[in-house]
Amino acid sequence: MLNQVGLAWFFYISNTKSIIMKSIVCLLTSLLLFSCNQKSKIAVDSIVTDATIYLVNKDFGNASAMAIDKGKIIAIGTNEEIASKYESENTIEAKGKFVYPGLIDAHCHFYGFGLSLQEVDLRGTKSMEEIVARIQAFQKDKNPSFIVGNGWDQNDWKIKKYPTKAILDKYFPNVPVVLNRIDGHAIIVNSKVLKLAGITKDTEAIGGQIEIAKGELTGILVDNPMELVFKIIPKPNRKTQIAALLDAEKIMFDYGLTTINDAGLSPDVIQLIDSLQKAKAMKLNIYAMITANKENIALYLKKGIYKTDQLNVRSFKLYGDGALGSRGACLHKGYSDKPKQFGALLSSISDLKEIARQIAGSEFQLNSHAIGDSANTVLLKIYKDVLTGKKDRRWKIEHAQVIREADYDYFKTGIIPSVQPTHATSDMYWAKERLGKDRMKNAYAYKKLLDKAGIIALGTDFPVEEVNPMLTFHAAVARKDSKNYPEGGFQMENALSREETLKGMTIWAAFSNFEEKEKGSLEIGKWADYVIYDQDLMKIKEENIVKMKPLQTFVKGNKVK
Repeated sequence: MLNQVGLAWFFYISNTKSIIMKSIVCLLTSLLLFSCNQKSKIAVDSIVTDATIYLVNKDFGNASAMAIDKGKIIAIGTNEEIASKYESENTIEAKGKFVYPGLIDAHCHFYGFGLSLQEVDLRGTKSMEEIVARIQAFQKDKNPSFIVGNGWDQNDWKIKKYPTKAILDKYFPNVPVVLNRIDGHAIIVNSKVLKLAGITKDTEAIGGQIEIAKGELTGILVDNPMELVFKIIPKPNRKTQIAALLDAEKIMFDYGLTTINDAGLSPDVIQLIDSLQKAKAMKLNIYAMITANKENIALYLKKGIYKTDQLNVRSFKLYGDGALGSRGACLHKGYSDKPKQFGALLSSISDLKEIARQIAGSEFQLNSHAIGDSANTVLLKIYKDVLTGKKDRRWKIEHAQVIREADYDYFKTGIIPSVQPTHATSDMYWAKERLGKDRMKNAYAYKKLLDKAGIIALGTDFPVEEVNPMLTFHAAVARKDSKNYPEGGFQMENALSREETLKGMTIWAAFSNFEEKEKGSLEIGKWADYVIYDQDLMKIKEENIVKMKPLQTFVKGNKVK
């Protein structure tokens, strides 16, 4: 038998073994649980953490982290929530920077902009002499057999009158020269072009103007007659077309644009874009508006809507009238600075209505260029007539620039205004001369349009304006140009709030494209199209908005800038 000392020692040894065994068991259990916990984390393609993420969801909420896999957002939450469930070899530590949905330009001319990069850039010129100097420099570098330039605006000149062909004939007598006005609704050409195009003083001008002064052609053509010239311009070859698209795409990503609405494309260019995207040579998302001519309408009504993850072909672009700057916008009453001019519809009312009726009978959307108050009246009435009984068609009025007071209520019926805020700050220098005081009250009235429609889509109309979407944002909220003019803002009653503006450049633009379920906000299940800035767009001083550029741009989770 054990004595008391032996018994005590026995129990001491037994307890020690028990404690050690329990410790070992606990340690093994902890290791096992840790291992299981580690294994239970989901591997994803990328994680964004330590950010201020503007979700632009229904509540306009924020988050600090998100997980992305196969191009889509699969989780959003706090840093801790995402870190506890997900892991990735590609973690983007934002270090407090600001993340927004990829920006959408709801109205631009992307392909045209790309082509303009291959031609003479005339934006910002202050005289015909400066234009000649730029053409000469381009000619020396490229030695083209046919010269095309883009971007002149006589409203920026000391003498705000249309130029004539005289100076072009003097310096370029033997090479054809075609120079597009900044709005794309007027051109100046030299005599060589007039001869090649067969244009004389007797040529009929329907839906536009062939200007004649002192019995002679001036070289100015406005709207429809420009087609006579465009027919003789050599078409860009495939190499030039591809360069145009890819050069333009790079600039989009530099500015944080991940989706653009190209307002008027031909089937040929749409097919080229599709082929480049499928070959993974092009990553930009394109919402394509097909130019609404007879042939294209027949072709696509037969083919139907075409949709991929990058390309959406489901709308037609119709031109109602011309531009205000060239006095081609169709007004109810004459221009204040030229009372005998009213502008013009580019097609008869019956033709416009027939086109709208055809498209209303399909699933396609119609997006109509309308700047003057008369053109807006005509198209809004046509929309109402052909869409009666048809729900959720989301047809747009592109520009909606000058509206009669009585016509604003049309936008209560589901018609979406698609506007370009920088037009207001570019045109304010001369628009009052064109329209007069009374009409100006209902021009560039974006807040009023939003209040009626409940939604507004925002774009730039580049290359008419600059690509930079921060100029759009600044013009919408501050109603000032990039030089912060005018002090106090232009017609501030129609300024948009920062939240409204961001929505107009993201979720509302996506909605206007029938794409709100896949982009426009940073929510679970949507494409991971996003941009990272080092400053907060919602709080930065107004005058600094135009200086903002994204640090990084992502499309479907892939870094493109």
